[in-house]
This record gives sequence, C-alpha cells and structure tokens, in this order.
Amino acid sequence: MQIGPFFLDSPVFVAPMAGVSDRPFRQLCRRLGAGHATSEMISANKGLRHTAKTLRRADHAGEPGPIAVQIVGTEPAAMAEAALHNIDLGAQIIDINMGCPARKVCHRWAGSALMQDEPLALSIIEAVVAACAPRGVPVTLKMRTGWDARHKNAVALARAAESAGVQMIAVHGRTREQGYKGQAEYQSIAAVKAAVCVPVVANGDIDSPDKARAVLQATGADAVMIGRAAQGRPWIFREVAHFLATGRRLAPPLVLEARHLVLAHLQAHWHLYGEWAGVRSARKHIGWYVRGLPAGDALRARVNALESARAQQQAVDAYFMRLAQTRERLPDAADATACAPQSLEESRP
Repeated sequence: MQIGPFFLDSPVFVAPMAGVSDRPFRQLCRRLGAGHATSEMISANKGLRHTAKTLRRADHAGEPGPIAVQIVGTEPAAMAEAALHNIDLGAQIIDINMGCPARKVCHRWAGSALMQDEPLALSIIEAVVAACAPRGVPVTLKMRTGWDARHKNAVALARAAESAGVQMIAVHGRTREQGYKGQAEYQSIAAVKAAVCVPVVANGDIDSPDKARAVLQATGADAVMIGRAAQGRPWIFREVAHFLATGRRLAPPLVLEARHLVLAHLQAHWHLYGEWAGVRSARKHIGWYVRGLPAGDALRARVNALESARAQQQAVDAYFMRLAQTRERLPDAADATACAPQSLEESRP
C-alpha cells in the first residue's frame, strides 16, 4: 500500500505507543518486518518543545524512512505549526492523534476526546493538511470507533478526514470509554473501510498471525497495526508478514538470536536515554522479553534492582546463555503465557 509517495512493503505496522515505541524500538520492529512505524505522540505545545522527552521523541537519527511523526493537540493553528516544525526536523509523514485514551491527554480534550467535537477535529485536520500539502508531506489519522458505545462516529469522521485530504486512517476497535478493556470490535473498522477510498488500517487485539488474517478478512482493511503484542516480542512483525504472504508459520526465534536482538535493543536504548534514565526505562522492556519464560520473574526482580547498564547487560546476557543450554528456540507465543518453570534447571528435558 501507499501513503502519498511512499510505498510500504509490508501490511503489518507497529502502533505508536507513548513510553514504548521510541526510536530504538521502532528501528528494531522495522528490522524485524514492520512495514511502517510512527513516533510516540509529540505535543503541539511549543512550551514543551525543548524538554528532554520531546527532544528524544523528535530524534530520528539513523531511522529508516518514511519517518512518520504523530502530533497531539487541540488548537488547529498550533497543530499546523507543530506539523511544520516536525517536518523541519525530518518528518516525512504527519499523523494526527485522535486515538489516545489517556486521561492526561483527554483531560485537555486532545487525543480521542476530539471525537466528541467533530467540528474542532475537522478544523485540526484541515489546518494540518493545509500546512503539510505545500511540502508534499502526507497526513494520516489515528482514531477510535468513538467516544463511547452510544457515540460511535468513526465513519462520519473518516469521511470528513478523507475529504479534507487525509491519506490513511488507522482505527482502534474500541471507544475511548473502553480504554484497553474488553475486546476490540471490528465491525466499525469494516464500516470505515467501506465508507472511504484511502487506505484503512485495523488496530486492536491483534496478537498472532491467525488473528491478523482474520481481522483483515473481517474488515477488508489494507493493513493491520500491532501495539501491545509487540512488547517483548518484536519478531511478531515478521511472523505475521510471512504468514500473510505465504500461509505458512515461521518457527519462533532461536534463543541465541533473541539474545542478540535484546542486547542490541538495550544498547540502543541506553544510548538514547543516557545511563541513569535508560537503565530505569529499560526495565519494562526486559520484563516483557522474559515474560512467561523460565526464571523470567527472577530475572525481572534482579534487573529492577540494578543501577548500571553494564550490570543489566551482564544479567540479560547470562540469562539467555543459560536458557540456550536448555532449549533451542523460544516457545510459541501461545505457550509464552502458560505457567513457566520457576528455574532454568526445571526446564531441562
């Protein structure tokens, strides 16, 4: 599929996730088969532009194109100016956030809260498209099905966005009221796809190759977007892409390959954040990587007490080397959530 002038070679995208999909994570997901990756949301508030968080989120050094940046805000002029600022920093696609359900975002009537005010939402879309068009930069939109079960207006907003010039629409199959609770529904995404001609991306609860294929079939969407299922499992993108292309399943990663990927991810993470902040923010990633694995809980507890990148690296390296002595590959994703042995010794045949 295409977004403006950009051809994307895989219909499996990584979702923008605040605090997760930073540059090292996006680069890893792209390396492992994600066809598209969008930055963590960047506030349109000029007063936050020079904070450490915003500067990191706007750093695209070494990132493969097209570079997509998601912006969030409530004022059309400020959103247009934020789009231009991020284009100057290297953005090649601007994504408008109307999907985030976080209270600190919605409290300011940004994110998915904008779906309650369609005139304002459309004014923002029109302003951003008008700013980006002269630069040849396409605009995309990420939204939810609506504010709550009684007010599902994704179809109406999608039509208006398409008319305003948006070139791709991603829909999370939940309302803002749901947050991430319950199950995503795909009828609303199918309705959006039937209502517009631009590419539509289905998002929500896609955690396996089979689920990805089923969602594509149910919605007619052009691509799927994977978020939480990629935490600690970035190789899901190649697994899904391979299955969609061939109908065959890839074997889980070799333990030693996973070791290499995890350590490379951590090195890039520490480099971006610096040691003090990087060691602390890396803890969640390490926990996700070993979730459901033998002695994973013990490693997570140990890592949470470590204060240096070197100590984290040594602990993770030693863990995967021990694990490689007991098994060749990681377990299938379906098995990873099952109860794991409490020690590596217990997992030996």
